[in-house]
Amino acid sequence: MEGCAAPVALCFMPIFEYECLECEQQFEHLERAGSPQAACPSCGAEQVQRLVSLCAVSSESSRAANLSAAHHRAATRREEKQRSEHAQHHDHFGDTTHR
Repeated sequence: MEGCAAPVALCFMPIFEYECLECEQQFEHLERAGSPQAACPSCGAEQVQRLVSLCAVSSESSRAANLSAAHHRAATRREEKQRSEHAQHHDHFGDTTHR
């Protein structure tokens, strides 16, 4: 990350959540030294309120769990696609005995 001399695990992006006091739109804003004041991307109002938000925490075990869950979802989608294609082939050839 630009300007971060700390190890990668300790670097963070100063992204804050805001709510517009005019239109109630919620949005995120990256704040760096010299950044302009947060303004609503929907209506352009500068009357915004910073919201309290949770920070993201990542560890080796959470990354592994997320990767495992993603692989499981991908495998499920792949199996569903294969079943659908198989059924379409049977429908195309008029074979109703093998479903």
